[in-house]
Amino acid sequence: MVVIRGATTIPTDTPEEIKRAVEELLEQIVSCNHLIKDEIVSIVFSSTSDIHSYYPAKAAREAGFGTCSLFSAMEPEIEGGLRLCIRVMIFVEKNIMPRHIYLRDAKVLRKDLTQIFNVAIDGPAGSGKSTVAKLLAKDYNILHLDTGAMYRACALKVLEAGVDVEDETAVVDLMRNVSIDVEFKDGAQRTLLDGEDVSEKIRLPHVSMAASSVSKHPSVRMHLAEKQREIAHKMSCVLDGRDIGTFVLPDADFKFYLTATPEVRARRRYEELRRKGIEVDFEKLKEEIVARDEQDMGRKIAPLKLADDATLVDTSDMTIEEVVSFLKNKMQEKI
Repeated sequence: MVVIRGATTIPTDTPEEIKRAVEELLEQIVSCNHLIKDEIVSIVFSSTSDIHSYYPAKAAREAGFGTCSLFSAMEPEIEGGLRLCIRVMIFVEKNIMPRHIYLRDAKVLRKDLTQIFNVAIDGPAGSGKSTVAKLLAKDYNILHLDTGAMYRACALKVLEAGVDVEDETAVVDLMRNVSIDVEFKDGAQRTLLDGEDVSEKIRLPHVSMAASSVSKHPSVRMHLAEKQREIAHKMSCVLDGRDIGTFVLPDADFKFYLTATPEVRARRRYEELRRKGIEVDFEKLKEEIVARDEQDMGRKIAPLKLADDATLVDTSDMTIEEVVSFLKNKMQEKI
């Protein structure tokens, strides 16, 4: 059973306006979710206490939704609440990712569906932030921008050129003529370095360590951060990294900081690399993760840290599904 939610408002409390609004809302929900009316089990309406002239359930029946159970209820009066509002929950027997519909003034009830918004997820390596960000973006049908991949691409270029990652002048000189782009193909981000897809290469452990060193250089961070801001201002997206909520998007609508014990984070990264056929030493990997934590937290420019207004989430004993659910609930509380 899947529940699809929606809401709309009416300009005046008249039967004609209620009928028109209910029909428009239901038809849009059916269309956007590719439903047929026989798949609808029941429709439950609630309306604000300033709506008296007609039952939304009766309007739904007259609009052709009479083959399922219908119910209308009146909401308690809430001071400062939205006026002349009709909400609906539609229960369907169909395994789909529901698309909720909010029309007219009711759009303010779900900013996550009707306005551009950004989610910032920060945290150390192996905390699960990239995986969570991908799933969260998929659930909300918005873009996932993996900012770490952009820094990794910089590091890969530096390594391939034989440049010392600690030599800021040399790194900056090299980056002047380098093209780093992001494209979204088949629902996933692909990272391009001078036109080459390097999405797999940049995940190697030695590239990760180099990325931490390269990201310390102010000019590199400034250049990539500006590119990330441009993307975030154009569309709703989830961004994960180490300084999203503190430096890249300090005004992000939702901020989270994911962490876990070094042992857990190393184990996750170890298993991820093994699945890709990459053999690594677990103890060495754990040492590298701890070293990267210290390096990321100690850099002068935009260090890894918990933003004052971010929600801290320790994922050590949580499944990915539990983390995603927790974040979504926190977002809904704020909305």
